Amino acid sequence: MTHDPLSAIERREFLKLAGAVSAVSLTQGALAQTEQRFSIEIDAADPVASGAPVRWAADQLGAALKEKGAVVVDADHVGGADFRVIVAGAGSPLAKGFSQADAELGGAESLRLMPGKRDGAQAILVSGSDERGFVYALLELAERVRFESNPASALHLTRTLEEKPANEVRSVGRYFCSEAEDPAWYYDKDFWRGYLDMLATCRFNQFCLAYGLEYDFPKGVTGDYFHFPYPYLVEVPGYSGVRVVELASPDGTVLATPRPLSAEEREKNFDILRFVAAETAARGLQFQLGLWTHAYAWTDSPDAHHRIEGLTPETHAAYCRDALAIILKECPQIQGLTLRVHGESGIPEGSYPFWKTLFEAVTSCGRRVEIDMHAKGVNQTMIDMAADTGMPVKLGAKYSAEHQSLGYQQADIRALEIPKTGHEGEGPFSLSSGTRSFTRYGYADFLREGVRYKVLFRLWPGTQRHLLSADPEMAAAYSRTSHFCGAVGLDLMEPLTFKGREGSGRPGGRCAYADATLKPRYDWEKFEYYYRVWGRKLYDPDADAEIWRRWLRASFGPAELPVETAVANASRILALLTSAHLPSAANHSFWPEIYTNMPTVIGSEPAPYTDTPEPRCFATVSPLDPQIFSTIAEHVSDLLAGHANAKYSPIEVAQWMEDFAAASRSALAEARRKATTPSSPEFRRIEADVLIQAGLGEFFAAKMRSAALYEIFEQTANERAGSLALAQYQRARAAWAGLAAGAGGVYRDDIAYGRIMMRRGHWSDRLAAIDTDIDALAKKREAVRLGSWAGLAVPAIAQNVAKAIAAAVGRPRRPAVKCEHNPPLDFHPGAPLDLTLKTAHAGGLESIQLHYRHVNQGERWLQMEMEAGHGGFAAAIAGDYTQSAYPLEYYFELRGRGGAAWLYPAFNSTLSNQPYYAIANRSA
Repeated sequence: MTHDPLSAIERREFLKLAGAVSAVSLTQGALAQTEQRFSIEIDAADPVASGAPVRWAADQLGAALKEKGAVVVDADHVGGADFRVIVAGAGSPLAKGFSQADAELGGAESLRLMPGKRDGAQAILVSGSDERGFVYALLELAERVRFESNPASALHLTRTLEEKPANEVRSVGRYFCSEAEDPAWYYDKDFWRGYLDMLATCRFNQFCLAYGLEYDFPKGVTGDYFHFPYPYLVEVPGYSGVRVVELASPDGTVLATPRPLSAEEREKNFDILRFVAAETAARGLQFQLGLWTHAYAWTDSPDAHHRIEGLTPETHAAYCRDALAIILKECPQIQGLTLRVHGESGIPEGSYPFWKTLFEAVTSCGRRVEIDMHAKGVNQTMIDMAADTGMPVKLGAKYSAEHQSLGYQQADIRALEIPKTGHEGEGPFSLSSGTRSFTRYGYADFLREGVRYKVLFRLWPGTQRHLLSADPEMAAAYSRTSHFCGAVGLDLMEPLTFKGREGSGRPGGRCAYADATLKPRYDWEKFEYYYRVWGRKLYDPDADAEIWRRWLRASFGPAELPVETAVANASRILALLTSAHLPSAANHSFWPEIYTNMPTVIGSEPAPYTDTPEPRCFATVSPLDPQIFSTIAEHVSDLLAGHANAKYSPIEVAQWMEDFAAASRSALAEARRKATTPSSPEFRRIEADVLIQAGLGEFFAAKMRSAALYEIFEQTANERAGSLALAQYQRARAAWAGLAAGAGGVYRDDIAYGRIMMRRGHWSDRLAAIDTDIDALAKKREAVRLGSWAGLAVPAIAQNVAKAIAAAVGRPRRPAVKCEHNPPLDFHPGAPLDLTLKTAHAGGLESIQLHYRHVNQGERWLQMEMEAGHGGFAAAIAGDYTQSAYPLEYYFELRGRGGAAWLYPAFNSTLSNQPYYAIANRSA
């Protein structure tokens, strides 16, 4: 892959020189820029190059040129063009004269932009391996034109540019969750045109419009529009009695007389679905329909806004099949279905006849329609049933529980998700709460060879859902690991997913701004930078930064780089928190942006999280990845025992957060000084979200230090540890109060993603629980000071206590020992796998442990001592272990003679690399 080497500075210099270029070589220059003449010539004989999506993309380029005052000549006047854009594939007569015109492009969605000459005019040959390749190439040219003042300089290339995607699937999902908030975008066709234009420009290749995720369970339902979607969209012959009856208005007001959904409203709903499917396909994207709920009757839901009449258990499956068949027929652009098939769908796990009946609609539709089953609770029976349809099958596994972690697949799952041998769940969750429990929050045992499906990762919206986050380094890390061990890519549940869920929606805009001047016309516009970074990085993790910087430059002028730095550093904070400290794997509970306080002092307040280890307090919270990160309690026990643990400690995590927060604040201050319009809504939106995230980093860092100190205090009754714990918690409280005050004039007092307070509210709401916990800590400390504490102190060596306190408040540093390891590309099943690690400091090492495991989250890690010799260390994974259908993953634990311990490979400075190696099975 070769990138256009022109930097932003070089492009500006080229722009300055453009006015001096002769009319023969370019145009009459800057003095007559409006007279520049361009042609866009498409090979009409090539069915790919002349396809409808390619012509749409060519129109986008033409529109961009015209916006800059250029003249776009028609096909009869191309000879008078000063710059010619030629859209043609290899071997096309239109491509003759270009040096590499006959070279084939390798792989789907690849593109080539080749500079040259045509009849004395400058020219670019636009080629693609398929329609999407052509579309992406033309949209790249359109982007260059939009963000330069001179169209000719924008299209100037000094060498051929070739690109191909790193991931087969780069998807975005949008979910209808609120009758109060979502109709504003759902029915707005102008919204859809702009939104889909943006997704195509950012090189996403799939869009999913999803219904039925307003609730995790069909219980306690209130706002439920589209929750069982079929009767809201189609009338099914043979089921005339099936209808939706409205019981309450979107705000919950009970209607005096319940009223059936009208035929006009049903047709309006379906018209939008057809429109969105067609518009998605028109841009060359795959359209996916998400159907997350198949229950038609709610339980314990007296306040439901609607009810479904006319269905019985006997007619349910056949009705769903026949309704889906109509939708597939009337929306021929639907190329895939995303289905929740575990108990939360309303269909009890193990109800195979229901799914077999539903799949009949897919097999009879007469075209290829992919089946994407959400992976939770999926077993081989469900896989075989889907694969037997003859359609392509994907399993949509969660990338990092229901949150956004650091950009690597967690090395291990939490103890709570480890399957228990022989344990069977009960009721509707007999699989996902039993032997298939490890399918809930990761890739489970799905990444093995010889299977009849592909694995697609889905990034859930627990960690980052309301505040703008966009770190190019982290997005690149996700790009490199979204095809981990044969997976095919990533589906982003976009920002604001679940806004207004569970009937909590309020009018006034999904972004929930209190300051009306901050509200964008469409909600996606707040997150445009997010889409630009994620889309282009998922296509190419090494994408040129100029791709998003041109947008930053157009928005913020000379503040482009400090804005990028500020947002990137702020965006790392909560991703790090998710990996290192996860009170709940469910986004239904843990929302770190507006955190519900987990008590440090047991008993000071009820622990709000239930899927977390006992005793439930801040110090015992498990990391998402317990193989790489230690808990606070674990770390303190190690410190007091004088034991070095190679895992990353909560104090290291705290230090990283403090550093990221400081870097983001510093860069934001620079951005404010340099921004051309620091008072613009665009800048103030970014500024507010960066400051909130920086404050969150300071809060969680101080609370982690406080909790470690309190754990020392609990175990030793050391008064100084108690005093410092209180001081650090007060520091955390001050950080929270500061960000809450700053957010007060920006966001409304109730940002609602659900019915209960864990899923709604404002930062200021959370101070009371923090104060309760601080007060309990202060009372415990005072009791020790007065000698009235009844706790039992664990004996510890005095010097270890002093070292533990110093560590909790200090700046941790890991040893920096240069290592050399060349990971094999693959391994042969049944043959030993030899691994070596070399280091120039072998004499200073006490030992090196090799940690290894099959890429199967149902298994636990193994380890062996490596043998020293020949300037390094060696070990061999036995052939009986490599005899497996799974890839292998491994890393090294090093121990120095001075007592230090650390891991290799280590995290880089942006925490955007994979802290272990993964190698493929050669027979795959």
